[in-house]
Amino acid sequence: MALALAAMLAGSCFFAASAQDRDSTAISEEKNWASDTTLSIDEVMVVATRTSQEVVPVQMLSGEKLRSLGTHSIADAIRYFSGVQIKDFGGIGGLKSINVRSLGSQHVGVFYDGVELGNAQNGIVDLGRFSLDNMESVSLYNGQKSATLQSAKDYASANAVYLRTKKPRFTDGKRNNWNIGLKGGSFMTVNPSVLWEHKISDRLSLSASTEFLYTTGRYKFTYAKQDGYDTTGVRQNGDVRMTRAEVALFGDIEGGYWRAKVYFYDSERGYPGAVVRGKFVHQDRQWDDNFFAQGSFKKDFAPWYSLQISGKYAYDYLHYLADPRLDVTAMYVDNRYRQQEAYLSAAHRFKPLRWWTLSLATDFQWNSLDADLRDFVYPLRYAGYGAAATAFEFGGLKLSASLLYTYIHDVLRASDAEMDDRHQLSPAVIASWKPFRDIDLELRAFYKKNYRMPTFNDLYYTFTGASWLEPEETVQYDFGATWHLIRSRGRFRGLDIQADVYFNQIDNKIIAMPTSNQFRWTMMNLGYVEILGVDAAAQGYFRFGPVDVSPRVNYTFQRARDLTDPTSEWYGGQVAYIPLHSCSVTLGAAYSSWSFNYSFIYTGERYESSANIPENYAQPWYTHDISLTKSFLFNGWELQATALVNNILNQQYEVVKCYPMPGTNFMIKVNFIL
Repeated sequence: MALALAAMLAGSCFFAASAQDRDSTAISEEKNWASDTTLSIDEVMVVATRTSQEVVPVQMLSGEKLRSLGTHSIADAIRYFSGVQIKDFGGIGGLKSINVRSLGSQHVGVFYDGVELGNAQNGIVDLGRFSLDNMESVSLYNGQKSATLQSAKDYASANAVYLRTKKPRFTDGKRNNWNIGLKGGSFMTVNPSVLWEHKISDRLSLSASTEFLYTTGRYKFTYAKQDGYDTTGVRQNGDVRMTRAEVALFGDIEGGYWRAKVYFYDSERGYPGAVVRGKFVHQDRQWDDNFFAQGSFKKDFAPWYSLQISGKYAYDYLHYLADPRLDVTAMYVDNRYRQQEAYLSAAHRFKPLRWWTLSLATDFQWNSLDADLRDFVYPLRYAGYGAAATAFEFGGLKLSASLLYTYIHDVLRASDAEMDDRHQLSPAVIASWKPFRDIDLELRAFYKKNYRMPTFNDLYYTFTGASWLEPEETVQYDFGATWHLIRSRGRFRGLDIQADVYFNQIDNKIIAMPTSNQFRWTMMNLGYVEILGVDAAAQGYFRFGPVDVSPRVNYTFQRARDLTDPTSEWYGGQVAYIPLHSCSVTLGAAYSSWSFNYSFIYTGERYESSANIPENYAQPWYTHDISLTKSFLFNGWELQATALVNNILNQQYEVVKCYPMPGTNFMIKVNFIL
């Protein structure tokens, strides 16, 4: 079956002829990537890109705004999106995972320049591996993108984060761009970086970037005893040493483009651990090596047919050490894991009529996992994905539907057991309507059914795996509206508002259950969760003489109830770490060569488990951050200097219980742009 899927995919790559993409995302990409010349304009401060052409809810951070938020990683930046929860286990060295609309981290697909980042071992992508300095935009889509030409994997996630790196752009006569940066600040953080862009020809350019990061991750915090915060400690074992390097080629062809990228990441870090019973010191260590090479090709062969091909190979190495000789509370663990992934995708788009589009995509993916664990089964996974979609547009009405077929075949190399093949159909229906010609108001709704396969750890980990686990199933319902107002004169220049009401269901939720041994757990399909939520965002644009001001507010309400066991005393309790209310506020201002940014994040009261009792109550927390940037111009090159102060009120808080977060901290950034 796997060979048949691979053959079908390879054969489809040779089928050619194509349609013009009418959606705004593809059009803007084609214009940028296929241009022979580039216009140079002054950079403006952008909080979120207008997305009236997108049918599904989407939020975006781009440009300098993305880098002015005072964040250390992509995960920190995504906190400013509505509907998002970040689990942060303390400081720069602590683990971070993203949860969107309470569906779980494994239901968030992460795409890097159009190709999904994978982790078959645990299903979670470490967003800290990717630099903000080289990032053009970060987008969050609920449901799926509404583009008509995309891979089958684009349909396979309940929510998706799209990371898009910078494409080189050159002013007239210039063949090289340099951006040499240096960051330094609290926790003895040192972070130099270099970005080089080279114009090989009018249709071919190269981008190479690298950075190094070192930080001790040490900061003071106050530890809460029964009567309040009255003990001061120092967060330790949060150090990070990281090196990242990327090289990319960008080629433009008639009616399309091609891209190729090689990525390498190496790090060593300590895990600060939980602060329990006054113990502040932990010694857990982790080493990571990540490598991938990926490429994509897109071409319009005819006005009615387009083809997109993408492929990838990835290798990931992880070494984890917990040594009781260094930490007497630790159980000895010294394990090494090696993952490999190969991926190939072909997508076709047909446009038989001006108002009707058809698309077909087939993907093939292979994963392997090796580990030096006792009785490990060394699994292989062959996965095939097929997606068929159609879209209609009649005036102000847009309708689209898709059907995703997923086939999973697992092979256990160190076992005679035969795993059952998994087959799944996942439909989605999306609609939007502009009821008024002269008012930029759009109503939208979508229904989507999805599921996630259990990860290799869920199924085959030596002490916790359960090979009979069923996939986790989700159903999403969403109804929302977007309204835009633009004015060309006066102090008030525009307003963007979007709001969505949604209802999510999770069935066969995979949870870990303890057994008689605290080190030996078992994975089970027990959970059922319902989520009722509201996401709202408002973006304003103002001009006061020479000063541009752009405030933005995001708000989220989520009632996420655990309905697993009707006989339980805690039936209907709010899911752990999901706040009822959360919000963020940003305020950007630009004047001449100066720019200022203020941001505020609030997370309301939560509980640390579905047993919503006082003992599990988690206090609300909030932070205030500010940044100030000044640009200096000197004979063809530019110096940008930025000062950032985070948590300016020095609030003592915990995102996850017993993992204290940093108080007031600062960073200075200097960039030389040549």
